[in-house]
Amino acid sequence: MKSAILSSVPTIVMQPAGAVCRACGVDCTAEATGRPRRYPSDLRDSEWALIASLLPVPAADTPRGGRAEVHCRRAIIDAIFYVADNGCKWRALPVDFPPRSTVHGCFTRWREQGVWDGMNDVLRDRERMRQGRKAEPTAAVIDSQSVRAAETVGKGSRGWDNAKKVGGRKRHIAVDVLGLLLVVHVTAASAQDRDAAFFLLQRLRLLYGKITLVWADSGYDYGRLIDGARRILRLTVQVVRRTDDVTGFVVLPRRWVVERTLSWICQRRRCVRDYERLPGNHEAMVTISMIMLMTRRLARPRTALPHAA
Repeated sequence: MKSAILSSVPTIVMQPAGAVCRACGVDCTAEATGRPRRYPSDLRDSEWALIASLLPVPAADTPRGGRAEVHCRRAIIDAIFYVADNGCKWRALPVDFPPRSTVHGCFTRWREQGVWDGMNDVLRDRERMRQGRKAEPTAAVIDSQSVRAAETVGKGSRGWDNAKKVGGRKRHIAVDVLGLLLVVHVTAASAQDRDAAFFLLQRLRLLYGKITLVWADSGYDYGRLIDGARRILRLTVQVVRRTDDVTGFVVLPRRWVVERTLSWICQRRRCVRDYERLPGNHEAMVTISMIMLMTRRLARPRTALPHAA
């Protein structure tokens, strides 16, 4: 199913775990490199061990060949995570990271190659199995969030969300029942949820063939959307409505899961606003924010669950 939508993406060969870094000359998953860990976003050794094997093989090690890598990949990932976590400009990267052009070039190239999406998929499957669930989800929850856009966002890809009084872009996400990211799609803030949902649900069907049920809020209560999803995509869209006699904030069944995920994403300052000129770059930043979350969880020491009485 996933190959149907990723057919246009170049085939990525992942490097084996424990591979020697061409820049450092050592196995960075087992031996410390010259750059000390000084920022909260820096990867711990156990976290880097999870990510290192999910990166593509360096071009110099492929049959087609290429230029040898000069900078350590762990330092590059640390720099990308630093931008995502702190929200700074690419030009404002601290000097102990590789050059800005190298870091941004890797970020963009890996986005185009589908590395971030593939990394998110692998880590999500591992986290689901760690929590006692099957790797492939069977249900999803969708929602959207409008965020203000910086001056770097072009006029052609931004809009005005009159309901939220926000000018910028809107990110539409689909998550599993644990709140882990499945699909993200970025549009202008003026886009209606029900219109963007057609594309979101189509990607869900292509990527995750076992999903049959999708929960949504009343913004998706649109006859053509619900009927089309059932007839064409074989997806049941169930709208979770808010009762009229309830005032103030209330936790609604299933909807709170995706709303919690949106709050997780906003913990990364780069995602509080949209600074990316390309919508695809903001989608990558949202994906990276979830990669950082899952990496921390998977590397955390496992605690024994209490026995049932």
